[in-house]
Amino acid sequence: MHSTHDDNRSPWRRLVRSLGCLSFAVTCAVAAAADEPQPPQPKPLATVVVRAEKLNVETRVDRKIYTVTDDAQSTFGTVSDVLSVIPSVDIDPDGVVSLRGDSNVLILIDGRPSTQFQGSAAGDNLQSISARDIERIEILTTPPAQFKAEGAAGVINIITRRRRPRGTSGTLQGSLGDGGRSAAAASTSYSGARFTGSLSAGYREDYRQRLEQSEVIGTDPTTGTVLASRDEISERIRRNTPNAGLTGEYQLNDRQSVVASASWYARGGLRTYVQTDDSIDPAGLVTSSTRRQSRGHDPENSYDTALRFTQKFARTGETLDLSVHRATSHQYEHYDYTNDFFIPPAPTTYNNLSFHEEHAITEADADYALPLADGRSLKAGYAFEQDDYGFSNVGETVDPVTGVQTIDPLQTNEFSFQQRIEAVYLSYQATVGAWTWLAGLRGEVTTTDALQITNGISTPGRYAQLYPSLHVDRSLSDQSTVSFGASRRVTRPDPSNLNPYIDYEYRPNLRTGNPNLRPQYTQSFEVGYQYERRGSSYGLTGYYRRNTDSVTDLIEYLGNGVSLDTRTNLPRNDSGGLEFTASAHLVPSLACSVSGNAFYSQIDATQLGVPGLESTTGVNAKVKLDYRPTAGDSAQITFTRTDKRLTPQGDISAINIVNLGYKHAWTRELSLIATVSDLFNGQRYQRFAATPTLTQSYERRVEGRVFYAGLVFTFGEQKKKPSEFEYENTGGG
Repeated sequence: MHSTHDDNRSPWRRLVRSLGCLSFAVTCAVAAAADEPQPPQPKPLATVVVRAEKLNVETRVDRKIYTVTDDAQSTFGTVSDVLSVIPSVDIDPDGVVSLRGDSNVLILIDGRPSTQFQGSAAGDNLQSISARDIERIEILTTPPAQFKAEGAAGVINIITRRRRPRGTSGTLQGSLGDGGRSAAAASTSYSGARFTGSLSAGYREDYRQRLEQSEVIGTDPTTGTVLASRDEISERIRRNTPNAGLTGEYQLNDRQSVVASASWYARGGLRTYVQTDDSIDPAGLVTSSTRRQSRGHDPENSYDTALRFTQKFARTGETLDLSVHRATSHQYEHYDYTNDFFIPPAPTTYNNLSFHEEHAITEADADYALPLADGRSLKAGYAFEQDDYGFSNVGETVDPVTGVQTIDPLQTNEFSFQQRIEAVYLSYQATVGAWTWLAGLRGEVTTTDALQITNGISTPGRYAQLYPSLHVDRSLSDQSTVSFGASRRVTRPDPSNLNPYIDYEYRPNLRTGNPNLRPQYTQSFEVGYQYERRGSSYGLTGYYRRNTDSVTDLIEYLGNGVSLDTRTNLPRNDSGGLEFTASAHLVPSLACSVSGNAFYSQIDATQLGVPGLESTTGVNAKVKLDYRPTAGDSAQITFTRTDKRLTPQGDISAINIVNLGYKHAWTRELSLIATVSDLFNGQRYQRFAATPTLTQSYERRVEGRVFYAGLVFTFGEQKKKPSEFEYENTGGG
């Protein structure tokens, strides 16, 4: 991949190499620290055990925090599995995350963006990356100023495990599933007086089978003939996903510490499909019939390194954090095609397509926290981020006799995009009596450069915006609280949606980006009430969002049964709703939690030829039952429903999923876990679109019922209490 910005990357490459050397040193230090002299241990004393029911949801002035390790065994699950059980978070069959029905969500890991959750493979990675080291999930629907302003729906911050028991501990786990699925993982950690380090590695083998069916009815712009084009794809995907990571923290003294981390994640495997296409005229006669057979691989490697230095000052709570972060992703896809033509008959042809996608994130941050008198505090900071993207497509035709490959210029192109964001922020928090408020302001300057390398066209851009936020809480009693939140946010176009070159991978449903897309700006407001008492909690939150220049899908008919999917801006899109949550014990051994989102959405799509404003209502809901008949046994059933949703040109149908799980603890160290995901094969995604030139019905079915059974062995630490389960996500690859 060629790039005009390679010179700017070299200092950061040296930084990555330095971090890698430091991470290697951390690994060696784990063994050396084991010999570190330990203070004499006191004699054991009599122990008094106080048992209390700890809520798995914590509400703060600016976020909700859902505990994972204490309340959910994410043993064989993925990141997608963990997110799917959180209120107001929905996952579609492609792995796309929505928060309150909006897919413009910023997903962070430990407060940092990851290339794994951006770009074309984001959904696939979300459904493949193990969740075993996730400690908690933070949901911020109106994020404060210290978070980057990206993401109209808000921020999902995934916090990984950091607290480790003193000494050496670890976990071994393995499982088998139907369809040749399997998963294995191992982790170990050491915690001493000054040094804490951890190592982890895992491997997952997965299998996916899905069926896509599409029918497009449109008038050919050249002949005026109305044709019905029917397309069907039967696809099988075999996934192998190894991963490894290490983290080390060293206390230089009582006030200074250094944390370094590095991780590697890979994804790949065989991907095959058979695609059939038929075109039918108004008389019912088949005017064309073809078949396309594909076989290929789509390997990806992602690397993430970070280094943070923390300085504590004499005043309690006064800290300065300096950090650098580098994340890269390298994806390569190659497919060989055999094309058969039945009506009208023609000789078989052969061709191939190769796709390269490179993504790099480089960050440097400085954050300062200053506690003030009377429960007040101040935070300020500076952040720099540079995002580099590269897309390269190569199409070739293959001579069936000689095997000579010839470049197809129609399918060969190169596109790059660079984005730089410089930001400063200031926030102020105070508590006065029963009131707590947090106000902040963030300013961001964004510079972009989109380069169509094949055509030699450069499109630079620059814009600056302010993003205010406000949060207010008032305690009505020890059990109840009312809250208010407001924020302004931006959703910058994904670089893949700016790439104007056409993607020919799935004919006749072509895809392309729009280089003229503008950023979307969102103003959000919410008012909530929360009640918690004796292990039970109840909450209601009303919210409203207004989007300007909202980005949406657009389907165009090109004729001859071929459609083109692209993106465009809409003038306005409003949404609102009422969230509700409730959790309690029905009887001592049976707990129940219910959550949902009764939503309303209105879209102004007049520029797309849709008369007037379009609106819809619906209810997304989740129900969990957790049954624990004995100290060593627990069972769980979960039900999730994502209701019908409106699009500018049509709608998307509802999806219903049921999961089952069982756990038996033989000893404190050894447990058996079994899960059945998508019991009734509910992963059926249906979309309908109607425009002045076409109508389209699209359905995607995933063979979702998956069974997993496995063992978990833990040493050197206390076992968690029997708890919930995470299920094998059954979205497409």
